[in-house]
Amino acid sequence: MSASEGKSTYPEPTIDWGTFIPAFTLIIAIALSMIIWPDLGASHADTAMSFVTGKLGWLYLALGVASLFFAGWLAFGPYGHVLLGTPGEKPEYSDLHWIAMMFTAGIGGSLIAWGIAEPVFYVQNPPFGVEPHSALAMEWAHLYPLFHWGITPWAFYAIPTVPVAYMLFVNRSPTMKISDTCEGALPVRGRKPLSRLIDVVIALGIIGGTSTSFGLGVPLVASLVAELFGIPDLLMTKLLVLLVWLALFGASAWRGLKKGIKVLADINMVLVGITLLFILLAGPTLFILSISVNSAGMLVDNFARMSTWMDPIAKSGFPESWTVFYWAWWIAFAAFVALFIGRISKGRTIRQLVLGIIGWGTLGTTTFLAIIGGYAIFLESTGQLPLSDLMNQTSMSVVTAKAIAHLPFGNVALSIFIILSVIFYATSFDSASYTVASVCSKNLHNDQEPPKVSRLVWACALALMAMGLMISENYKIVQAATVVFSVPLLPVIVLMCISLIRWLRRDFGSGP
Repeated sequence: MSASEGKSTYPEPTIDWGTFIPAFTLIIAIALSMIIWPDLGASHADTAMSFVTGKLGWLYLALGVASLFFAGWLAFGPYGHVLLGTPGEKPEYSDLHWIAMMFTAGIGGSLIAWGIAEPVFYVQNPPFGVEPHSALAMEWAHLYPLFHWGITPWAFYAIPTVPVAYMLFVNRSPTMKISDTCEGALPVRGRKPLSRLIDVVIALGIIGGTSTSFGLGVPLVASLVAELFGIPDLLMTKLLVLLVWLALFGASAWRGLKKGIKVLADINMVLVGITLLFILLAGPTLFILSISVNSAGMLVDNFARMSTWMDPIAKSGFPESWTVFYWAWWIAFAAFVALFIGRISKGRTIRQLVLGIIGWGTLGTTTFLAIIGGYAIFLESTGQLPLSDLMNQTSMSVVTAKAIAHLPFGNVALSIFIILSVIFYATSFDSASYTVASVCSKNLHNDQEPPKVSRLVWACALALMAMGLMISENYKIVQAATVVFSVPLLPVIVLMCISLIRWLRRDFGSGP
């Protein structure tokens, strides 16, 4: 039966209350506790962050290395030619639409939130015992964001996406749940309660991971607006931005995948190109190009060391605060991104899917960070704008706003970044609400969309979680929340990989 023929006979999807109620209750309880008791929440978050990074940091780095090898096996091994669909089926979306939705859903405005601020942190506290604010510290400060947003994180996305797409378009699963991708690895006896637990964990991970990004995004846009219009950057400004944002991505989530998310993603990709070209041409062009080439060489020379560096003797805390945090953040996002990208990847082979995610994703993030990070390092190294001093006196969102305003035609640049940030985050979060609603749905065929009410409710839950993180006004709490929400997802991703291998061997033996 074709999808077009089946649409009239499939039952309408409904909310799976057994997954929805426990996931929603826990999210609301966590959000309200952060809003009502922010200091207590900060204390617990710091304790949890220290425990996870101190005890499990080595595991995150090991998983990063393992993800690269497994992704390489998927792409170049015996199953790389497996088509995720029926024989001869063409991709549902063109390459450009697919790349745009994949990139904006998987990254959101976090590139802007961290693009200028992250190098400044590294200049002040560089890795490998390098002297702060030295020339070498600035080189590492430009390089490390390229590593933290490069091929290893995108491999974290690619690995769970393959079993999702295989489940949907090869196994023809009637539902869109991560628990179904683990089916091949779960025991028959007791499978139902385990599947329910997995779906609740996934819903929590998606909301938790996405809301941490939103907790940074709202202050960012508020600072950009305050800088543009010369108004105070107060909590009320942030709350107004949050309400406007909720209306925007709630409306997009209501409209659905093709009418809402795809349109925003296409607009955003054009804006990203304009933004990068503007910074490159209006900013210190030669400096950006020179330091980017320098960082590319340093990355090749030091990739293995950076991927496994835990600093066990000096114990500077750099790997735990940054690399472990980033790997945890990407893992927290992995299930959401896998469900979303898997849903839009019908008609592609495993090789095309893996190489497309890692290749196009890495190209987009590293290009963006090389340009905007090069501009930040230029301001810091020349003293034109003392970003380190600003960071110590204010916040990372204010530093970003000041740096953008320092560009030629500063008000124009601020306006572009406001629009870009709003659409970037809206695309990411309406994708998240769409995906969580899918996880919490019954009778959801892979060419249907989850109930609109559920999508809107999860959009509001995202906003409430973001409000709790935003009220804390401490990026370390955001980091801690990300790391904690990622922990239960680790065994789920392993189960997905085991299940995929068993399915491939079942259907293709040693290879097609």
